[in-house]
Amino acid sequence: MSEAKGLSLPESLPASKEGSPRRALWAACGAHAVHDGLTDLIYVMLPIWQAQFVISYAMVGLLRGSYSGMMAGFQLLASRLARRWGRKRLLVAGTALAGVAYLLAGQAGSLAILLPALMLGGLGASTQHPLASSLVADSHEAGGGVKQALAQYNFAGDIGKMLIPAVVGLLLTVASWRLSVTLAGLLGLAAAGALWRWVPASLGGAVDKKAPDGGAGQGSAGGLRALLATGAIDSAVRMGFLTFLPFVLRSKGAGSAGIGLALSLLFVGGAFGKLFCGYLGARIGMMKTVWLTESLTSLLIMAALALPLAGVMALLPLLGLALNGTSSVLYGTVAELAGAGRREHAFALFYTGTIGGGALSPVLFGRLGDAAGVTAALLALAAILLLTLPLSWRVQRGLDAR
Repeated sequence: MSEAKGLSLPESLPASKEGSPRRALWAACGAHAVHDGLTDLIYVMLPIWQAQFVISYAMVGLLRGSYSGMMAGFQLLASRLARRWGRKRLLVAGTALAGVAYLLAGQAGSLAILLPALMLGGLGASTQHPLASSLVADSHEAGGGVKQALAQYNFAGDIGKMLIPAVVGLLLTVASWRLSVTLAGLLGLAAAGALWRWVPASLGGAVDKKAPDGGAGQGSAGGLRALLATGAIDSAVRMGFLTFLPFVLRSKGAGSAGIGLALSLLFVGGAFGKLFCGYLGARIGMMKTVWLTESLTSLLIMAALALPLAGVMALLPLLGLALNGTSSVLYGTVAELAGAGRREHAFALFYTGTIGGGALSPVLFGRLGDAAGVTAALLALAAILLLTLPLSWRVQRGLDAR
């Protein structure tokens, strides 16, 4: 993979030790790409499921929120279970469970099957973020390249978001949605098998219980709380926007393939946004970067409502850059505020809060969409996003205090 802003995935796996940091990074990046791709595939399927099962926007939000809610609610448990059963086993099992969930969803004849299948998928997906991100951080700690490795890991997630929804969107033009979803489930099972082979055994066992050691180990509790709130709002707006974007596009004349392409354009911008904003954050600081990206996101959401379909498609890469770029800066700040020996727990807390916010958002704003329309729901999301500006100032104070 070619370099972008000085960050790139390794060209090939070394034939060195089984516990190689590069091997751990490749495994974590693969898990992130598949899980994020399967998670965001739901956005392509929502308009199809709404027409298939004749459901309201609130129920659409519940379908999306059920997956995200399970993913958020069980991340702390996944972090604890990894200490007993081993990180490798739990990550592989979770990936396989996500694949099985899509196989079940592909056979769903009613919401009574589809909803539990999505909940099962969210349960499987709950293992990925805390375990894979801590795998990357732990394997690169000795070499001092934690931030760079985490940036590559986050970038890989966006690669999955770009490819899987786009491929399925194209597949839907020639195949039924049931076959398309079933093939996505088989991809999840294949990824589980690959992870069993590639997650390093020396890093796949019980998680090390490191004790904090002065200085950097003290962290900043107030800054971490503000960071969690910032991430939760940012995620809530992102998930809410992604949930309703297909319906906005459909109202402007887009079909299934067009919606898949639009999401790919958005995620292409998001992938480069994570790289660019990580670079920008290192140059101008976390707070200024968040102020820039969140303000731009709010303005572009309003612009997407006003523009015709061609205009929306043109601005989606820039919107994706701003929409996803913020998270790159926030992820990189978790390790700084957490302190030594608490990294995995801090990542689990952060992902629980952010994905939890993303799970609630489609349900709450789905109700608003039913009552006042999708446009009103998206305008409300654009306004709420501005709450991240004062919160990021509080996070910066926590960083300065350290």
